[in-house]
Amino acid sequence: MRTLGIVPARAGSVRLPGKNLAVLGGKTLVERALDAATGASRLIAVALSSDDPRALALGERRAGVIVIERPPELAGERSPAIDYVRHALAAIAARGGEAFDAVAIVQPSSPLTLAGDVDGTVELLAATGADSAVTAVRLDHAIHPLKLKRLDGDRLVPLFADEGGRMATHELEPVYIRNGAVYATRRRVIDRGQILGDDCRAYVMPRERSIDINDRLDLEFAAFLLDRVERADSAPLLSPSSGFSPPPTSPPGRAPSKG
Repeated sequence: MRTLGIVPARAGSVRLPGKNLAVLGGKTLVERALDAATGASRLIAVALSSDDPRALALGERRAGVIVIERPPELAGERSPAIDYVRHALAAIAARGGEAFDAVAIVQPSSPLTLAGDVDGTVELLAATGADSAVTAVRLDHAIHPLKLKRLDGDRLVPLFADEGGRMATHELEPVYIRNGAVYATRRRVIDRGQILGDDCRAYVMPRERSIDINDRLDLEFAAFLLDRVERADSAPLLSPSSGFSPPPTSPPGRAPSKG
């Protein structure tokens, strides 16, 4: 299965402006996503799609990465992912590039994703014949849907259904959520205007690598997790004072929008 990896890195982000250029462990989030994508053996090509010249420059330094400048109308806060995916495929075709059977989106906002996670997701898609495959993580017991409540005045009532006294982890069925790291889908699904098809499979990632960065607190927590992993490997790259740095200021004239 000929699969194209796409790293999307638009300039705007509402909660953390310039998020994709934030530095974690000495690398920007864009660079970490490119590391995961270019290190994956199941991707035959990797493209970087961005409207940010600084992100595009990072891609140009990588041998073999296809750099695609995304037009502003496809880089807004509410621009759907299907638009930049179709644009990337069309841009590669216009340059005489090869056709692809599938696309795998590798998100910079999930900086602890490994090349093996990308490969595992693509392999699952290929092996099952499904429409799509995504990375997922098991929800913590404390936020199991059956434990969620709402307030009726000051009365605590079930949001969905009462857990019926089932309080322990082993008493509740495991539930999962997409962690936002990798989305792999077949070309036929994309040609229908969808990112995910009806038959979607899950490649489960561990909780400690399922961080999804949306704000500064997420970035700080990612630095903590990365430091923990590297200390366990006896080769720490982070120090308590330099685990992360905030993203650079948004380019002049560009209002930040959701990443």
